[in-house]
Amino acid sequence: MIVKHDYEIEGLKRIGRIVATTIEEMKAYAKPGMTTKQLDEYGETVLNRLGARSAPKVMYQFPGATCISVNQEVAHGIPGDYVLQAGDLVNIDVSAELDGYYGDSGQSFVLQGFNPELERLCKTAEETMMKVIASLKAGTKLNEIGRIMQEEAKSHGYCIIQNLCSHGIGRALHEEPHQIVHYYDPHEKRKLKEGQVITIEPFLSNGTDYVMEMPDGWTLKVPDQSFVAQFEHTMVITKDEPIITTLPGKVD
Repeated sequence: MIVKHDYEIEGLKRIGRIVATTIEEMKAYAKPGMTTKQLDEYGETVLNRLGARSAPKVMYQFPGATCISVNQEVAHGIPGDYVLQAGDLVNIDVSAELDGYYGDSGQSFVLQGFNPELERLCKTAEETMMKVIASLKAGTKLNEIGRIMQEEAKSHGYCIIQNLCSHGIGRALHEEPHQIVHYYDPHEKRKLKEGQVITIEPFLSNGTDYVMEMPDGWTLKVPDQSFVAQFEHTMVITKDEPIITTLPGKVD
């Protein structure tokens, strides 16, 4: 999507606030002893209360309202019978639609446990995301996104998951530019355009640099016992710093 009007930015911010609020409420609700399905059902009640629809459910018939990935699961985890435990590394990824606009955001966190190593991984993933976002404006080469992610991960002793990517969004969950890779590709010639709506979502690993798809056709998991943290925002590219749409705030 290329934003051309202020009302489009407001539409993106409205769904973005809903997505951010849903993640915040799900994180506050998550407790050891509940299943990921129970957590997902709570997330769906929040989306319903705020008038939004689950994007993966509507667009791809995903078997859940949100994606919940735990420990060695990295992305697209299907909510189910797994019982959450203190110290689990949990990722909640919420994407939703309202009035034809889409927002997509995610956060990794350690559930009610003390684990300095995993907390550092999460903190570095969030800081990497924000450093990338601060560097973006119209005319920036897309391969700068991967370059910064790789450099930030390496400087902290981590790897970037290379077969996951950021993407365009706006009037659908996935739009142009597709496949914004998270490593430096010298052959990538595309540049960001003013008004373009994209996500930025680094996946930092303390081990492997790739994930595998599980037999369920959705869940992406590491091939070893390493851990991966992800943070994600949706934003509008401008001539200056991007406008982040998935920030917490009062929902109209």
